[in-house]
Amino acid sequence: MAEGHNKLDGPDLAQGIAFSDLPDGGKLVGYCGDEQVLLVRRGAEVFAVGATCTHYGGPLVDGLVVEDTVRCPWHHACFDLRTGEALRAPAFNPLACWSVEQRDDRIFVGEKRKWTAPRPRAGDSSLVPGKVVIVGGGAAGFAAAERLRREHYHGSIVMISDDEAPPVDRPNLSKDYLAGKAPEDWIPLRGEKFYSKNNIDLRLNTKAVDIDLRSREVVLADEGRIPYHRLLVATGAEPVRLTIPGADLPHVHTLRSLADCKAIIEQATTARRAIVLGASFIGLEVAAALRARDIEVHVVAPEKRPMERVLGPQMGDFIRALHEEHGVVFHLENTAKSIDGRKVKLSSGGTLAADFVVVGIGVRPRTGLAKTAGLVVGHGVVVDAFLETSEPGIFAAGDIAQWPDPHSGENIRVEHWVVAEGQGQTAALNMLGDREKFAAVPFFWSQHYDVPINYVGHAGQWDEIAVDEDITAKDCLLRFKREGRTLAVASIFRDIESLKAEMEMEHRMAT
Repeated sequence: MAEGHNKLDGPDLAQGIAFSDLPDGGKLVGYCGDEQVLLVRRGAEVFAVGATCTHYGGPLVDGLVVEDTVRCPWHHACFDLRTGEALRAPAFNPLACWSVEQRDDRIFVGEKRKWTAPRPRAGDSSLVPGKVVIVGGGAAGFAAAERLRREHYHGSIVMISDDEAPPVDRPNLSKDYLAGKAPEDWIPLRGEKFYSKNNIDLRLNTKAVDIDLRSREVVLADEGRIPYHRLLVATGAEPVRLTIPGADLPHVHTLRSLADCKAIIEQATTARRAIVLGASFIGLEVAAALRARDIEVHVVAPEKRPMERVLGPQMGDFIRALHEEHGVVFHLENTAKSIDGRKVKLSSGGTLAADFVVVGIGVRPRTGLAKTAGLVVGHGVVVDAFLETSEPGIFAAGDIAQWPDPHSGENIRVEHWVVAEGQGQTAALNMLGDREKFAAVPFFWSQHYDVPINYVGHAGQWDEIAVDEDITAKDCLLRFKREGRTLAVASIFRDIESLKAEMEMEHRMAT
């Protein structure tokens, strides 16, 4: 997340700028009063909106204008230039908008416009459910509840979560918050008042164990029942657990929840040395965060290169070298055989000492509830293009959903934060009677020290990786291709190219 500006940049837009200073399609940052404002010109029209993304504060002047929208360069949030509305995750808050006047070949920014919520939806009211139940308190569940209320849905929303905390910004748990660079008030997706204000019945520490399809009720562990007209199953994923001796010791941690993160931070305050099991995105983000706390970190993983399966050998070598530059010690082609007190025995025969261990060896979808209910489950909960399961009126979204991806042409399941939020929003619309296909191009980001990696698309397999520029110079774009067709793009400090790649994939799907 970005901190507020102390210094205002650019011209005073209240005093006006020459119309010729803003070419067609151009963007310009100035200020009005004590706020930074982004001007965007499209033909004869000029829009004035807040200059930074409401998600993490990305500079929208470096983003991409697509028709009457602007996309954030950092994490691909999208905003309506006319209304400021956040159209796509991971942003939920709208941009501020200002009035614009053109006179004497100059552009003047006037008063900030009062935010007006989108108009109530039109449609067949008989299709609108009276009761919506959401099982899951993660990205998809939150995004669905938020979108339902944004669409002026006035019926009952019950949100069931077996977590002890309201929905949180999970990507931050392995990044800035774990590193000690983000305060805790950044972590909740919304404050507690949001749920009461929007009449969302959020039930924490509550576990759903079955779905009674005949009576259309969710069955709880305490034998309570919650009736629904539409149901969203968004139970997410859970960490794969170690099964070796010593895996249940109190200093052995996984990272999924806010409570997990707090436990690691507490341990890190007095620790000097940690072992991370797994060289996944989560594992290596944890390694980077712990190095920021000046803790010695050893990474143990079975693969030859970190993240080679997703990003290929060249990027894998770069990521290893980057972490080694920051003091991380790798023990690759190796696994932990046992944990005995503060010692971890490796499959290679060696032993490592550590004050605590963080396990990041992957996650698995929590499909138990769906299976118990009799929903069709493959690699995840099978849904159609509208995210509806095999049971009419029951939808699934997020890490558990296996959906027909129109870009790759495959039925895929991915564990990406932005995908989960986007699916939650689409499921919300379809629970209200829309027939909107989930066609967003998958996107995720990963942060390693000062190096961001953006990934657009999905390439489970490829036969060619085309590398543009120099990976080691931290200025590159990689295209993952199969039979000459680009399936995914990974980039470092190539934000505008990443956005353009996303747009190209969208256009390809539309044709």
